[in-house]
Amino acid sequence: MSQSTTVAVIGTGVIGNGWIGRFLAQGLDVIAFDPAEGAEERTRQVIQQVWPSLEKLGLAEGASQRRLTFVPTIEEAVQNAAVIQENVPEREDIKRSVLTNIDQHAKPDAIIGSSTSGIMATTLQQGLQYPGRVIVAHPFNPVYLLPLVELVGGEETDAALMERAKAFYQSIGMKPLVINKEIEGHVADRLMEALWREALHLVNDGIATTEEVDAAIIYGAGLRWAQMGPFLTFHLAGGDQGMRHMLEQFGPALKKPWTKLEAPELTDELKEKVIEGCESHAGNVPISDLENKRNEFLVKLLDLVEDYWPQSKI
Repeated sequence: MSQSTTVAVIGTGVIGNGWIGRFLAQGLDVIAFDPAEGAEERTRQVIQQVWPSLEKLGLAEGASQRRLTFVPTIEEAVQNAAVIQENVPEREDIKRSVLTNIDQHAKPDAIIGSSTSGIMATTLQQGLQYPGRVIVAHPFNPVYLLPLVELVGGEETDAALMERAKAFYQSIGMKPLVINKEIEGHVADRLMEALWREALHLVNDGIATTEEVDAAIIYGAGLRWAQMGPFLTFHLAGGDQGMRHMLEQFGPALKKPWTKLEAPELTDELKEKVIEGCESHAGNVPISDLENKRNEFLVKLLDLVEDYWPQSKI
């Protein structure tokens, strides 16, 4: 797809606005729809706030905030779009209703990507006129900076459409991970969910505070995972024999009940521990300032990742 591609964004919450920022930074025309009062004003404010980070990453030729247009109906948003990104709330009934509307008015060859974090593509395709063009295209916050997007087809999806989708997301600076077998939560969220559950147990049982859990990731696993991920990290832990020795040496420990994979009951007491802990170690710093610090860090980190891991296959 060319840089003159028009994309439609349906739903302009945190994820939808993230997509808009990325699309605009890549020099695309964006048509947006969101029925919420004040949606356009909020979106333009967000884009203005994140634009300096996008400038540091590098803007494509023709990139401009002025290439964003809001329209009053889904029909107007999607009718001329080559790619449609749906970002409505994570409820199956809402998503299927919105996708039915999109399906009725979009061009037959348009790619329709749902940002769903948990619903499978086959479920979203049910009852549509052109079901095969609806896929999962699940990004990560902040979408305008983080490059991973999980692409998952459904029972009606053909390989040619998935290849077109993969090429499009690559063209806007993303790392599309094509997942060939559907599963609730896809891949990355399932991994994060496992860590999140264990973190809640540690806080709930009084073993560590929210700040201590965060520190354990920031100064330990997180630094290594940003470069290599868990498998290659453990591969190095095995010395010259790599993963073979690592599994022989440490594999038996997997049978020990160290972790609690079931989530703890989210009681009022646990909620308060988590909320108070986060508010305490965030201090009096406004969320907007924390987001700016995060963005500055991610821009620098992305450069490092590219320098040290250029052979990535996605």
